[in-house]
Amino acid sequence: MGLPHITEPVIHCARLDLHHLAADDLITLYEDPDDSTIYRAHEYHNPFRVLMEKDSPVRWRVPQVLANPASNKWFIRWIVLRETNEIIGSLSFHAPPDERGMLEIGLGVHPKFQRNGYAREALIGMWMWASEQPGVKVFRYTVDPNNEPSVGLVRGLGFTHVGQQIDEEDGPEDIYEMTVNDFCNQNLL
Repeated sequence: MGLPHITEPVIHCARLDLHHLAADDLITLYEDPDDSTIYRAHEYHNPFRVLMEKDSPVRWRVPQVLANPASNKWFIRWIVLRETNEIIGSLSFHAPPDERGMLEIGLGVHPKFQRNGYAREALIGMWMWASEQPGVKVFRYTVDPNNEPSVGLVRGLGFTHVGQQIDEEDGPEDIYEMTVNDFCNQNLL
């Protein structure tokens, strides 16, 4: 099956570039994480092996993309530190916008680069891009209530706690949401 090699434009943040992973490269990353062909056309590299473990979120995105290749627009972006061209993390929406226009995001930053504001910068960049897409009305961020840095991050961005859910893999998660309108009316940069 020939999946398209289509990528969304790079999102440029202050220190980071968010590079979209094409559907065919997503499949390659899942099937053979050590296949370096997915990096050849780019200046960035993956010395910290971001998303190369079998339990990475790639395993959830692959079935979604195989079912609907157009859904890949919403999925994985590498977080690339512009200064070194190193992939230091990734982020992805969990699915295209649902019937109420809600997008839930997930992200991970390699431990070596945590607590430097990169997660905040990447989230703002990704949400700003998504705010310009048709039909997107609500942003959602779910987090383990004991993950104090992530809770502080989402609260610091002005998100409201709207409930809790039980994630099959991660257990209890607090749910935070904000309308796209409210997000865009903040002076976050």
